[in-house]
Amino acid sequence: MKIRELGIEGAFEVTPQQHGDPRGLFLEWFKAETFEAATGHRFTLAQANMSVSARGVVRGVHFADVPPGQAKWVTCVRGAVVDMVVDIRVGSPTFGQWEAVRLDDVDRRAVYIPEGLGHGFCALTDDATLSYLCSTGYNPTGEHTVHPLDPDLGIEWPAETPILSARDEAAPSLAEAKASGLLPDYDACRAYVATL
Repeated sequence: MKIRELGIEGAFEVTPQQHGDPRGLFLEWFKAETFEAATGHRFTLAQANMSVSARGVVRGVHFADVPPGQAKWVTCVRGAVVDMVVDIRVGSPTFGQWEAVRLDDVDRRAVYIPEGLGHGFCALTDDATLSYLCSTGYNPTGEHTVHPLDPDLGIEWPAETPILSARDEAAPSLAEAKASGLLPDYDACRAYVATL
């Protein structure tokens, strides 16, 4: 398993080692002790989710209040997506920046998104199927979204006409979310993650 930190602090790309033969293949797509040894961060599983999306669907940019936040381990088990990690932590040196990672059923990479960062993706294929391991359960009053097509974010979604949910379509811009106090604080996120 190869683990590399992305350009946004706390986010990691994980590439598993695949063992194949004429029967098929085997891989470890998550291993807690390997992840903790490489990152110094423990990941506790509280909930597992799956989403299936048509080509051109954009989901996100989603995030949760910190604390407790919600860290995610995301992998694509069918098809392909471009996964986006977005730094929405007010006061972060990379605030407003994003990084894209292709997740697919060939390389079988995963992305780890820590508490306080925003997450979204664009389906590149029909029936693109994502599996999410989450550090906390769903909390409808503590989960939020920033508009994925906000021109100030300038995310380069690989879809001619992105298909959004009603919730994401109605989401505030990053500036509006910041002005309303909705976004997590960088120092508070770092302090919280250090306690885990």
